Amino acid sequence: MKAYTFRLKPGQDLFGSIETFVADNTIEAGCILSSVGSLTHATLRLANRSFYNEYEDHFEIVSMTGTISTNGSHIHVAISDGDGVTIGGHLVSGCKIYTTAEIVIAEFDDVIYKRELLENDSGYEELVVYKK
Repeated sequence: MKAYTFRLKPGQDLFGSIETFVADNTIEAGCILSSVGSLTHATLRLANRSFYNEYEDHFEIVSMTGTISTNGSHIHVAISDGDGVTIGGHLVSGCKIYTTAEIVIAEFDDVIYKRELLENDSGYEELVVYKK
């Protein structure tokens, strides 16, 4: 296993920046180990919805987890506002960094993660793990 730590700056897109880091480092299988930071805009896909919700405010990133790969990533994020009201969902492009985002990623060197549409499954491209 290899670990990476990086920081995002104000105005950067959270999901897009993670995807760029994954591509630049050719990470074929990994996960989000830790993340903290803040947002001024959030775009999330909530549970069992086919559309995105948009939020404008100052938010703290209180949790982020998921699987990442050059073959597709699946990340969830939880954010809280100034009153501590928390919401979470699928992380998609459109979440803009306010002050910072500190992200720690683990890379696994013995497997490859892919996303595939599986017969008689959820109807979504799901994680398939291949041995290297």
